Amino acid sequence: MANAVEARVAQYLEKNKAELMKAWMARVMMDPNDPFEDEIEKNGYSMLYLLISYLRGHGIDHDRLKIFAQKVSFERLEANINIGGFVYNVNIGRSEILNHMHDFGLSIHDLHPVIYKINDCFDMFLYFAVHHYTELKNRKLEEQSSFIEQTHKDHLTILGQMSSSFVHEFRNPLTSVMGFVQLLQERYPTLEYLDVLTKELNQLKFRINQFLLVSKKGVNYKEVERFHLATACEEMLDFLYPMVVGSDAVVVREVDDSIYLSGYPDEFRQVLINIFMNSLDALSHRRAKTIHIKGRRERGAAVLTMANNGPPVPADIISSIFEPFVSTKKLGTGIGLYVCRKIIEEHHGTIECESNEDWTTFRIVIPITGVQGPAD
Repeated sequence: MANAVEARVAQYLEKNKAELMKAWMARVMMDPNDPFEDEIEKNGYSMLYLLISYLRGHGIDHDRLKIFAQKVSFERLEANINIGGFVYNVNIGRSEILNHMHDFGLSIHDLHPVIYKINDCFDMFLYFAVHHYTELKNRKLEEQSSFIEQTHKDHLTILGQMSSSFVHEFRNPLTSVMGFVQLLQERYPTLEYLDVLTKELNQLKFRINQFLLVSKKGVNYKEVERFHLATACEEMLDFLYPMVVGSDAVVVREVDDSIYLSGYPDEFRQVLINIFMNSLDALSHRRAKTIHIKGRRERGAAVLTMANNGPPVPADIISSIFEPFVSTKKLGTGIGLYVCRKIIEEHHGTIECESNEDWTTFRIVIPITGVQGPAD
């Protein structure tokens, strides 16, 4: 049962609800594009009716309050309203009601039970509303993330299909052309430009193989081999020697000669080629160009770093630099570093990039397994 003061306040709110609502609505923050604009005042009246019922001694109807709060929170989410603005608007209504308490000419002691119930009703409503709003928001974010992830996978599937088609259409004729160029070199060893043609065909083969690695097959069909890390680095530099000479870059190599790895040597060399070519591109506008290649043992793993003194990788890109379609180059495909990560993961290793104003460093860590030493 409500006491006399609570009944008196409930009667007052019932009688002056229109005036209270007008003052409340005049102070709320309202978006002119809110699709539920017409519902805001109705929701205010519903809140008042729940409070009046509570003050009349009917008790607070938690189920009804919860359903009402969930309805309002759903509208606020759909309207894309900041939760802080929503809480502010609800508390405006609370403050308008509390501001009228002095009209009764009662002491704080007499009004305390009424003020408690007013706060209890509004606090409970806010709890249910914010809790449900957060649940809906998280669910929406999960759905968006799932959609983005699925779209991402779809892109990779399409890319894999394109890669397979590309390889099918170009690999066989490319092999034939390279074979005939080799015959020409044997028959006419002094013929000009054959070395240039061979170099460009090898580059084309390299690009085709890079796209092939993005397709669904990868390197799973190949046999694991034991290979020499220092030799892999040397072969990479030999392959890119014309580019190194043309760039005037200084290459410093310090690789532990005793390290052997198990995996796919051709694909691992491709990782080195990709990173080295990226380093050369990064140095294209530098006068003093330096690339450091270092390989060492560390806690049962081979640690290979390749650092260049080019400009830093932008901070907003570096965290996603190994994702497909992400590139710092104007005409980059965003495939090269993704291929690197995929290959290193095939070797049960990790690859990461750190960048500052002085150096950009790619760090590869691959576990060392098996007996170390030259292969039989």
